[in-house]
Amino acid sequence: MATNYIVPLSSVRLQDIGKVGGKNASLGEMYGNLEQLGVQIPSGFAITIDGYFDFLRFNGLQTTIQHIIDQIDHEDLDSLRRAGSQIRLLVNNGRFPKALSDHIITAYESLSGEFGEQFTDVAVRSSATAEDLPDASFAGQQETFLNVRGPALLMDAVRNCFASLFTDRAISYRNRFNYDQCAVGLSICIQKMVRSDLGAAGVSFSLDTESGFADTILISGAYGLGELIVQGAIAPDEFLVSKQALDRGFYPIVEKKLGQKDKMMVYSERSDERVKIIPIDKLSQHKFCLTDEQVIELAAWVRKIEQYYSSLHKRWTPVDVEWALDGTNNQLYIVQARPETVHSNKKEKTVTTYKRLTKEEELVCLLKGIAVGNNQGAGKVNIFYSMNKHGLDVHEFNEGDVLVTDMTDPDWEPIMKKAAAIITNKGGRTCHAAIVARELGVPAVVGCKIATDLLSQGQEVTVSCCEGETGIVYEGTVDFLEESYSFESIEGLKTQLLLNIASPETCLSYAQLPSMGVGLARQEFIVNNYVKIHPLALLNETVVTDAGTRKQMEELTQGFQSGSDYFVQKLRFGIGKIACAFYPRPVILRFSDFKSNEYANLVGGANFEPKEENPMMGWRGASRYYSSEFRAAFGLECEAIRFVREEMGFTNIKVMVPFCRTPQELQKVLEIMKEHGLERGEKELEIYVMAELPSNIWLAEDFAALIDGFSIGSNDLTQLTLGLDRDSGLVAHLYDERNPAVKASIRHLINIAKSKGVKVGICGQGPSDFADFSAFLVDLGIDSISVTPDALFRTTQTVRQIEAKQSNSLLLHA
Repeated sequence: MATNYIVPLSSVRLQDIGKVGGKNASLGEMYGNLEQLGVQIPSGFAITIDGYFDFLRFNGLQTTIQHIIDQIDHEDLDSLRRAGSQIRLLVNNGRFPKALSDHIITAYESLSGEFGEQFTDVAVRSSATAEDLPDASFAGQQETFLNVRGPALLMDAVRNCFASLFTDRAISYRNRFNYDQCAVGLSICIQKMVRSDLGAAGVSFSLDTESGFADTILISGAYGLGELIVQGAIAPDEFLVSKQALDRGFYPIVEKKLGQKDKMMVYSERSDERVKIIPIDKLSQHKFCLTDEQVIELAAWVRKIEQYYSSLHKRWTPVDVEWALDGTNNQLYIVQARPETVHSNKKEKTVTTYKRLTKEEELVCLLKGIAVGNNQGAGKVNIFYSMNKHGLDVHEFNEGDVLVTDMTDPDWEPIMKKAAAIITNKGGRTCHAAIVARELGVPAVVGCKIATDLLSQGQEVTVSCCEGETGIVYEGTVDFLEESYSFESIEGLKTQLLLNIASPETCLSYAQLPSMGVGLARQEFIVNNYVKIHPLALLNETVVTDAGTRKQMEELTQGFQSGSDYFVQKLRFGIGKIACAFYPRPVILRFSDFKSNEYANLVGGANFEPKEENPMMGWRGASRYYSSEFRAAFGLECEAIRFVREEMGFTNIKVMVPFCRTPQELQKVLEIMKEHGLERGEKELEIYVMAELPSNIWLAEDFAALIDGFSIGSNDLTQLTLGLDRDSGLVAHLYDERNPAVKASIRHLINIAKSKGVKVGICGQGPSDFADFSAFLVDLGIDSISVTPDALFRTTQTVRQIEAKQSNSLLLHA
């Protein structure tokens, strides 16, 4: 038998993966190379795979295990369960060779002595030789035991770790990746516990988990030990951090989402119980588990870990990290790190989009939750409440069913891979259900709260994760058009191709499309979805007398210093996320362009909005911003934009004034903007005006003297040029951006803009819908065309063909 059973983490390096497994090799590599960069990792030691194999040999188990494995029918879940249970029982009944147990206990006593204790508290974590590899993470396949104290409990935990190499999900997972079941060895990490039961814990990814966007760091966390997050028992707090801002020394947090943290896992005082779950007080539930300073420190560590491994592997290597905040000293620690294996292994330069074909009025939305993945699936609901020891609870799971449950754990992997989609009551983006669904490519909506109560066994549903961060469960079968495109380069095009972005929820995905930036980011969508409360209601709370409205406002603004602080923070997160997604490409942000009836629909809005006969033509756009009634609210918009540009460093944000009737109106708006730190030309700020009114066209020379560019709003321009209501079905047949009068207006504007040296683009719907309209614009020499994301590829092809014809025509006439 071998005797080199123990290796201190400080001596382990990545090349020792065959001896200590992927997890321990990674920990040792960080311990030896990143601590000097300020990354803190708890000390500990590894039990090598020699210990595991000697344990099997000592108990005569290897041949028996191989025989049981060979008999498994991997398509039969009962067969898998019987085999796993039989092997685990054999291992759990095994005895340790004396030399192995002596080495482990001696190393444990030595580790305890480092902390001045006879028997210190440790975490016992598995580290398989087929785990945490660049092609498959094997995350959660083996067991982890927390708050283990004393030699007897330690040896029990080690034995249980050995047995966990043969959990049902681990056997199934290895089979899926074609690993030799009996050749895989198990090392174990014995690591000093971080007292996160008195602090917080969680996970972090050095990319966005759903879109694969590479320039952000996602941090999830909650109070107490981190197991409840992975189990999906709670919805953790989430923080999204920009690498670009972090690297350049700016404020980098672009999104914060408060989770639902009603309970936490802590140490138990009972001798027969290592941990227990306790409730969290209401005040703490409404606070984030980390301060901004801690989020930034943790993100900086994750960034260093990613950079170190990318340098080591000579390719981008995003990481999946587990962290803990010790409540006794308020210090952060990294307790695990592994390669991210879903997005980093995608090599194809293609994008798949899903466009919902079923009409809005025909849809029945049953549930909403957190979207995992960016595709969709449909099938019959199959509700599972538990997975008992003897097999599935009362009924079978069929290929293509939609799995509906309270929450999953690693034992569910064998049935999850058969599902068309997954729906859970509990969980967040980093829970087990989300991690496994992502790896399997199965759409999942987690955190729905009442899915098992609302849905019925056998009910036909469609699960959509392709409409933003919110996952939607529809009744029946909803039709989607699936289209795949190869990434076609936009290099060499004279005309800039930009995107219209409605919501921050989708921006990380759309930022990966080959566009040159954002031609229209609609601020009113951010206000509607992020802020939700009318700005004047936040500034004048006493005016709001309705009890129900006041309660809504109190719930939404809880934890913020004031109503104005709430508005600015929420708005800056929405703007900052879009700016971060496209940085350094330009983002033209349009100031809020709600009409009075739309503003009235915001929480508290009815108290501040007039009832107008024709809101489309009334108090909207520029006329609001300088009015005495709305000026203070516009100031909040300006402050949010100033923060994003100056404090977060996203100077790629440009601003656009909508529905500006006269140059005099524009001058008034510019003066107010200047009061709030937004001045044209300062810190690269560019200002645009929407060209959507006939006055914008015919007074173009006067407007041009005050701005950097026009953006043609062809929707309103068509409506106002032709004198029709685009929402009226009675005159809808007359609505056409290609009408000669509209085209004459556009031609005039482009000519004036060119003569005055200001930019001119278009952000209306026309180019997205009509290739001939795009051709008309390119022929006029328009600087940019901004289209909806689903129209980018066909517009790219159209523009390329038109520009090629122009070049050929010039050559012929040369």
